[in-house]
Amino acid sequence: MQNKFKRILVTSALPYANGHIHLGHLAGCYVPSDIYVRYQRLQHRDVLHICGSDEHGVAITISAEKEKTTPKAIVDKYHEANKDAFRRFGINFDNFSRTSLPIHHETAKEFFLDLLQKGYLLPKEQEQFYDAEAKMFLPDRYVEGTCPNCAYDKARGDQCDNCGKYYDQLDLKNPKSLITGKTPVVKKTKHWYFTLGRFQKKLEAFVEGHSADWKDNVLQQTRSWLKEGLQERAVTRDLSWGIPVPIDGAEGKVIYVWFDAVLGYISSTKEWAIQQGTPERWKEYWCDETTRYIAFLGKDNIVFHTVVFPAELMARTGYILPDNVPANEFLNLEGGKFSKSRNNAIYVKDILDRYPADLFRYTIATNLPETKDSDFYWKDFQAKNNNELADIYGNFINRTITFAAKTFANTVPKRGPLNDRDTAILTYVKDAPQRISDLIEQFKFRDATMEMMNGARAANKYFNDSEPWKTSKTQPEQCGTTLNICLNIVRSLAVLFSPIVPFSSDKVWKMMNLQGSISDEHWMNAGEAQLSEGHQLGQSEILFTKIEDSTIEQELGTLGTPAVAPVTAANTFAPLKQQISYDDFAKIDFRTAKVLQAETVPKSKKLLKLQIDLGFEHRQIVAGIAEKITPEQLIGKTIIVVANLAPAKLMGVESNGMLLATASDGDNFALLTSSKDVDTGIGIK
Repeated sequence: MQNKFKRILVTSALPYANGHIHLGHLAGCYVPSDIYVRYQRLQHRDVLHICGSDEHGVAITISAEKEKTTPKAIVDKYHEANKDAFRRFGINFDNFSRTSLPIHHETAKEFFLDLLQKGYLLPKEQEQFYDAEAKMFLPDRYVEGTCPNCAYDKARGDQCDNCGKYYDQLDLKNPKSLITGKTPVVKKTKHWYFTLGRFQKKLEAFVEGHSADWKDNVLQQTRSWLKEGLQERAVTRDLSWGIPVPIDGAEGKVIYVWFDAVLGYISSTKEWAIQQGTPERWKEYWCDETTRYIAFLGKDNIVFHTVVFPAELMARTGYILPDNVPANEFLNLEGGKFSKSRNNAIYVKDILDRYPADLFRYTIATNLPETKDSDFYWKDFQAKNNNELADIYGNFINRTITFAAKTFANTVPKRGPLNDRDTAILTYVKDAPQRISDLIEQFKFRDATMEMMNGARAANKYFNDSEPWKTSKTQPEQCGTTLNICLNIVRSLAVLFSPIVPFSSDKVWKMMNLQGSISDEHWMNAGEAQLSEGHQLGQSEILFTKIEDSTIEQELGTLGTPAVAPVTAANTFAPLKQQISYDDFAKIDFRTAKVLQAETVPKSKKLLKLQIDLGFEHRQIVAGIAEKITPEQLIGKTIIVVANLAPAKLMGVESNGMLLATASDGDNFALLTSSKDVDTGIGIK
């Protein structure tokens, strides 16, 4: 964290209170934000985590109609249900508020009136679809038709769920009212518009000021909006459910949900400050330049947090802007989209009756859609639990504590002289907090989780290589040293894993009979050996139990048919090439190599010239990947190359080798790299 910041404000996207939270929502922003907040608290930093229910808008009224009840009954039901689901899953907010509360209504009205007074909100007559039979103007979600951009026939009134394009309601082709099923007529109405275009230059400067630290998916989507030029956007709607527009002549109109929902972060912080007995303290987090604001959300909310909300804050003046918006892509389910109507969903409220939350927290953390959409598979969930949590992390903890109980009367033995193996593992563990911290600070939660599990792998290897079951009989002093180190590693891993699997870490803390709680520890000291000789251990227990195949088959049987994307040229598979013998394959010399320099080849759109380090020599290779990755993204990477390929010339530039990458474009392009920092020139089997 940069030194200029005294505190961190973290917001997680406000979930709509019209349905239950599912795994897709958790992977979108709530698991990452919780990991980040737990880590920052272990760094003993001042961090505030804010969220709440988004309780206005047409989505709520549609849900109320479907369930034959009132909007208030809907939001009351789902607010409490989702609040409880988050709690049970270990997602801890300092405040989980509601946009239907008076404090939020007051906040939204203050913003509206202030922007109106400053001339940023302008009244304007517009034409809007009107259902003559229902005698009401139709909000965007009450209209369905054909997308003017991609011809999807179930597009909403303001945005197509298929291509993501935003458009004016009247551009929708073949419109149909979802109230009566009739074709709506066009009728004039009056609304107030936010003059977003007046903030174009400021927003461009704001976004480009973060070009080096924001994720590429966030930058590209935001730049695309700005490139098209910002247009006026209506901030009022003809609707009965919502925040009444606080001016004369606006009867029957409410503030549009896109304008008021993001202000829920501010009103939730105000509510928190009041609960703390310090009503004005919310300003420390929203109006002080020494606060760092991080906004976690899913990709469907990016532009509202990088363009719209910042424009509202700029217009009001005196507010800080997001320092980072680490938005994730979507998590799919078994190859298809999460779909309530198709019964293709996994709801938090259901799974927590059958499994510990940590199993899902870990699985999601290893598979977060940080750069592109990812999938949750029940078989992968089983494998992550059985092969990693149980067989690696849980196994090390169990074997260490059990061995100490049997051999050293359930106490921490004395540490004697250290050999090279002891020194190496102690150094590795001591450096682990910094390695993981570097990744979390860059919002690389998948890599951070992998690094945590690598620590457990290294610990298991140390235990195996040290063979304490043998040294307990032949070298008891060395055996004591081994177990002393292993028990200290158990303690270290409990702290390092706690942002991912907090419930399990608390169990380990109790098994180790440690005082206080993990939250009292400091992250950067987690790698230090701190157990005193003779410390009495607690009772060991199995931390993670294996999941049987029959259980997974039962889970798969409850799912409906996934909404699978149609097969297109982008996801068809090339036919297999002719078989080769093992002897032919063995002739290929695959090696690790570090990219030292990279540049485009003049007069070529596709070729990059790379200078690589093979350990034993430096070489030049040429690769046809210039349209898929920039030279800057390659420098420093450890790649895999064919090292014994005969030299060739491409556009007059000599190439001595070939790098390995997928033969696909777009999201399916990937460079084959090492998942950890290894030496150059190592052979690949």
